[in-house]
Amino acid sequence: MLKKSKEKTDKVYLPTESEMLGFKPMRSDYEWKKNTEGLIEIKIPKFNGNFGKSFCKFIKKDNHFTAKMDRIGSTIWINADGNKTVKEIFEILKKEYPDEKNINQRLYLFLQQMKALNYINF
Repeated sequence: MLKKSKEKTDKVYLPTESEMLGFKPMRSDYEWKKNTEGLIEIKIPKFNGNFGKSFCKFIKKDNHFTAKMDRIGSTIWINADGNKTVKEIFEILKKEYPDEKNINQRLYLFLQQMKALNYINF
């Protein structure tokens, strides 16, 4: 999705809207659940390497933090199953949140941020 161009500059390639609509976002393999309010909470490891994990054990702290989604983020996360396209997820959002403004921009920005954090892949 976000690719560095082949030029020597550090420009980032952003997909066109039509390209974006064809992507099929897939959740990364993190543990997640719905909380009592029906919102998604994702358990994210702080460290993946042995040193970081050992350090957390040494100081008796959890090696995870919880990323809490809002209602739109939760809907996107649930539907980012690798089978639905961004266009299909966009249609779901329009039906579930008909009064939300700029829902397409919110979807695209959310997906770009989730991709940058490696929470989803395309």
